[in-house]
Amino acid sequence: MKIKTQYAMVLNLDKCIGCHTCSIPCKNVWTNRKGAEYMWFNNVESKPGVGYPQKWENQDVHRGGWRLKGGRLKLKAGGRLHKGINIFHNPDLPTIDEYYEPWSYEYAKLVNSRRQRHQPSIRPRSQLTGEPIHLRWGPNWEDDLAGLGETGAGDINFKNLEYTTYLQFRHVFMFWLPRLCEHCLNPACVASCPSGALYKREEDGIVLVDQERCRGWRYCVSGCPYKKVYFNWKTGRAEKCIFCYPRVEAGLTTLCAHSCVGRIRYVGLLLYDADRISEAASAASGCEIYPAHLDILLDPDDPAVRETAAAAGLPAHIIAAAARSPVYKLIKAWALALPLHPEFRTLPMVWYIPPLSPVSQHVESSQAPDFIDHLRIPITYLANLLTAGEEAPVRQALKRLSAVRQYMRSQRVENRIDAQVLDKAGISSDTVEKMYRLLALARLEERFVLPTAPIQDDDIFIRQGGCGYGGSV
Repeated sequence: MKIKTQYAMVLNLDKCIGCHTCSIPCKNVWTNRKGAEYMWFNNVESKPGVGYPQKWENQDVHRGGWRLKGGRLKLKAGGRLHKGINIFHNPDLPTIDEYYEPWSYEYAKLVNSRRQRHQPSIRPRSQLTGEPIHLRWGPNWEDDLAGLGETGAGDINFKNLEYTTYLQFRHVFMFWLPRLCEHCLNPACVASCPSGALYKREEDGIVLVDQERCRGWRYCVSGCPYKKVYFNWKTGRAEKCIFCYPRVEAGLTTLCAHSCVGRIRYVGLLLYDADRISEAASAASGCEIYPAHLDILLDPDDPAVRETAAAAGLPAHIIAAAARSPVYKLIKAWALALPLHPEFRTLPMVWYIPPLSPVSQHVESSQAPDFIDHLRIPITYLANLLTAGEEAPVRQALKRLSAVRQYMRSQRVENRIDAQVLDKAGISSDTVEKMYRLLALARLEERFVLPTAPIQDDDIFIRQGGCGYGGSV
C-alpha cells in the first residue's frame, strides 16, 4: 500500500441555483488576458444539453480519456505512433467554433457617436480577428434550456431514454452542472502530452502545466475527456484550472468555492492507495469503475491507515486534516457524491451530489417504494451522467437525501420522529443529523478543510511580522 494525498471537491447539485457566481472570480483572476478570452476554467452548464465545448461528453467524437484493450489501459486517441504521425494535425481537437469565437463590442461608440435621431447600435466583433461576426454559439448558449430543442438530440446522457419525450413541455427537466478540471488520479491529459509539460503534484494531486516545457502540441486538450485543458492562441501554450494552488497552500479554498452563494461546494483532503490506481481504472466495465474508485479511497479514521500514512512520511497535521475533511464523508462514508462520467477511466476527483426534483407523476405517498422513480429528473439520465449507467448508487444517494428532508421535517415541523424513512434509506438518526449539519448548516471551516504547512519558530515570515500566515490547521 502506497498512501498519498489528494485534494478533492464535492458539489451539491441539489443546491446549485445556476447563478454563475463561481465562474466570475475564476475568470477575472486566471483568464483575463489576451489569448484566454474563450477559456472558462470553471463554467456552469444547464443540463440537458451538449455543453461547452459542444458534445464534450461524446468520446466517439473527441476520443478523450482511456479505453481498455486486451486488459490494459490505452489512450482513446492513440499512443506515441499515432501522435507522431498526426503531430502537425490533431484530428480529435475541438475547433474554436465548438467552444465559441470570443467577441466583444465597441462600447465607446455608444458615447462618442455623432448626434442623431436614433440610438446608436454596436455590432459584435471577434476578439480573435477584430472583424464583425454573426453570433452562433457561446459558453452559456444553452443556459436555462435555451436552444435545447435543437441541441437536445446531441446529449449522450439520454442513452436508453426517448429524448423527444423529455423535450416536451410537460416532461422537460433541468438542473445546473458546474464544471472544472477534475484533477484526476489517472489523468489522460498528462499521459497525452508529448513534451511532459503536464504533471500531477506529488504532495496534493493538483494537475498543472509547466509553461516552460509546453510546446503547444495540444494533445492534452484532446486527451482530456472533460475538455478542461485549453490552448492559449497568443502564447502558444496550454492552460488549465490550477485548483487555486497559491490560495490552497495558504489554507484558503478555491475562488469558485469561496464565492459560491449557494454554499454547494466542499473542499478537502483524501488519502488513497496509489498502488491500486491502475487496478481501479482497468475495471472490466464502466459500471465497475465507480465501486473500484471508492475502494482505493482510505478511511482517515482507521488506525491502521493512520499508522501506515505516518510511516510513509505524511505529516500529522495532514492526516488530521484528512480526518476532518467533509469530502470523505460525502463521497464514501455516506455515498452521497458520485464521480462525473467514471467510464472515461481517469478517476476524477471532483464529485457531485445528484439533485432531487419534484415528483412528475401522482403517487399516493412520498414514501411509496417507487417514489424515486417518479422524480422529474430521470434516474437513468443521472446514472448516465454520474455512474456509467448504473442506477443503484444514484437511487441510494437520492433516497438518503430525501430521507434527510423527511426526517428533519417530521422532527422540526410535525414535532414527531419518523424513523421509518431512515430504515428504508439504511441510515441512522445520528448520521442524518450529521448529514443535515454538513449539507444545510455547515460553517466555512467545516466545508473547507485545507491544511497549511506547520509554522516553525525561526520561520522567516514570522520574523517579517507576518504575511497572512496563521497557525497550522
